[in-house]
Amino acid sequence: MPDPATAPVWIAIAAGLSIALAIWRILLGPSAADRVVALDIVFSASLALVAAMALATGRVLFLDIALGLALVGFVATVVWARVVERAGAKP
Repeated sequence: MPDPATAPVWIAIAAGLSIALAIWRILLGPSAADRVVALDIVFSASLALVAAMALATGRVLFLDIALGLALVGFVATVVWARVVERAGAKP
């Protein structure tokens, strides 16, 4: 049976890899929609990192930070989606 203490480490590795690949997509994405999705992936992976930190340290404060980060990520995704939508609607 795997050691439960290593779970935050594996979560952090997976989230870090996801963030790196998403930043690559933000920089080189062929369309603005790809960049919006990559930005959403960055926020989701950041949530995973904060949750892993909460697991590793046992502090509940990190869950409050994750909630705030989720709200910021949601608003940022909606704003960018509207910007992309308006840019595509112009003739």
